[in-house]
Amino acid sequence: MSEGVQLSGVSVNFGNFRAVNNVSVSIKSGEFFSFLGPSGCGKTTILRAVSGFISPSAGSVRIGGQDMAGIGPNRRPTALIFQNLALFPLMSVWENIAFGLEVRGAPRAARRARAEELLRLVDLPGAGDKAIAQLSGGQKQRVAIARALAVEPKVMLLDEPLSALDLKLRQHMRAELRAIQKRTDITFIYITHDQGEALAMSDRIGVMSQGRLQQVDTPQRIYENPANGFVASFVGENNVFNGTLDDIQAGVGTFTTDDGEVLRAMVGSGVKEYADAKLYVRPERVTLNPVSEKAREGANVVAVKVASIAFEGNFINIHASDKRGRRHIVQVPNDASVWIPPVGTDARLEFTPDQATILTENLPARAGEDDVGVRQGQSYRVEVAQ
Repeated sequence: MSEGVQLSGVSVNFGNFRAVNNVSVSIKSGEFFSFLGPSGCGKTTILRAVSGFISPSAGSVRIGGQDMAGIGPNRRPTALIFQNLALFPLMSVWENIAFGLEVRGAPRAARRARAEELLRLVDLPGAGDKAIAQLSGGQKQRVAIARALAVEPKVMLLDEPLSALDLKLRQHMRAELRAIQKRTDITFIYITHDQGEALAMSDRIGVMSQGRLQQVDTPQRIYENPANGFVASFVGENNVFNGTLDDIQAGVGTFTTDDGEVLRAMVGSGVKEYADAKLYVRPERVTLNPVSEKAREGANVVAVKVASIAFEGNFINIHASDKRGRRHIVQVPNDASVWIPPVGTDARLEFTPDQATILTENLPARAGEDDVGVRQGQSYRVEVAQ
């Protein structure tokens, strides 16, 4: 059986630097939950707080409703898979898997039987007597998972376990990890900076920046409805226009770009009139049309010149520059019916208001919260007035 995990106001300080800032989230039992963010955003620190290797400076961690304060890593119902896997090279595969059971005093026959059972679960039947050096990268990943499962954890913690693998193997192991999680119904908490991994595997994602949780939602909603500019920029590609939100009518904003162009788009949560903001539109939501064609009624139009064309296999990225020289991307399927203009062609970017969103860069700080992060390699603090 799995357990849920609740973080309530968790902060972690290292001296004067706050690595994790007032994070609260409830992870459901049996859920595949990913913390996604760039290096240094605090996601691994959260994982270490859940596992018990560090203690929160403030707030609480609960697993299955029990407060973990004062409970060490070896007494928590968790198993941690490190980035480097930490397999023992001088032990056979089955001995690696059964190591935790050996520490707990289980007899050899029971350990071997459990190891063989787990090898079948991770699709490595008959590999028990092999040396670790005989395994491929993907097989080593499965052994590490089997070793973690051997101690019957309620929560599996995974710290970027696929980062050392090549692209094809990473894509294969995404499916493998998800299938194993579904078969075991164990709560998985996954740490990654790779948006593709998080989007492909997770039930829900928590996006982090500078120690703060920016948004928690399903992969589709994270992609389609980002909470702020950071989430929009970090998860997927976007074409970005800087400017000011001038007016809001029925959730649709009138946005004046730095160039003086007037565009219309949906207004994100918390964005106010006359605020400096940015307009975001995904490359696959933009169309590129000849200047000779009539624009769609109600569509936003931006004049551009085609700068380069990148063939990506199943799709093509067309890079185009506006009058200020800023690059925009139009993503189209690799289809003979799609217009692919030569480099240097004058064209129009078009997108409708419902395909774009106006957002501010980050979530506003909460009242009474000290916001601590890193700017240009230095720690900084913003005291928020009560």
